[in-house]
Amino acid sequence: MSEATNGATPKTPVHLWIVGVVSLLWNAMGAFDYLMTQTKAEWYMGKFTAEQLEYFYGFPMWVEAAWAIAVCGAVLGSVMLLLRKCLAVPVFVVALVAMVAATIHNYGLSNGMEVAGDAFSLIFTAVIFLISVALLLYALAMKKKGVLN
Repeated sequence: MSEATNGATPKTPVHLWIVGVVSLLWNAMGAFDYLMTQTKAEWYMGKFTAEQLEYFYGFPMWVEAAWAIAVCGAVLGSVMLLLRKCLAVPVFVVALVAMVAATIHNYGLSNGMEVAGDAFSLIFTAVIFLISVALLLYALAMKKKGVLN
């Protein structure tokens, strides 16, 4: 019988700390990008063309909300993972759904492909999606093993 099934909390595996810290740093970069875009930080946004800035600053409110939920949820999910809370799972789900909604707008419902649809942007978006799915699957596995309570 495993520790998770007999009521005892299993020892925290080292990989949880590694995944948790790396995911927190990764997701904090996304939150930082969101914050710099929302505050229109000139030193940060100065690398973009006028057309790109117009595109970023013209997102509909629902896209802004989805983006905020995605990045804040991802950071919160990483914190919940480090705190060994099973709440990490639904938080990662909400963040992933919000990210998918914003991405559908950015590449499907708007001219995002024209403005920033170069190969790098598309690949980076795919990487973000894959990492988000991997974090959700990791949190689910840790919950199933009883590591998250």
